[in-house]
Amino acid sequence: MSDARYLNAPQLRPPAGHYSHAVCANGFVFVAGQIPVTPTGEKLVDAPFETQVRQVLSNLDAVLAAAGTDRSRLVQVRVYVTDMESHWPAFDALYSAWIGELRPARAVVPVPTLHYGLAVEIEATAVAG
Repeated sequence: MSDARYLNAPQLRPPAGHYSHAVCANGFVFVAGQIPVTPTGEKLVDAPFETQVRQVLSNLDAVLAAAGTDRSRLVQVRVYVTDMESHWPAFDALYSAWIGELRPARAVVPVPTLHYGLAVEIEATAVAG
């Protein structure tokens, strides 16, 4: 029997696929890739990049809170971004303001496309609260 606990953040739209917002296991919270989708399910495809990033960070906060932890306990963040050349400066500025003095390990993966034509996705790992 697995000690993994699967959870969905109650204030977010349930995942559309066969996955959970997060899995808690062995003292860690593994957050599935968060995309810019509002709690009501609106995909922010046509929204400015900065709006998409803010929504993803908000979704990440919601999932961490549902798992009983928060961004101060992040240990790893993986960011998928389309069009690195034009989006990276805006992303890094918004992320820096959001994360503050914290420095979790981070990988940035340039990708040609993301689901629904969105521009950013973030997955993360945190220590459980």
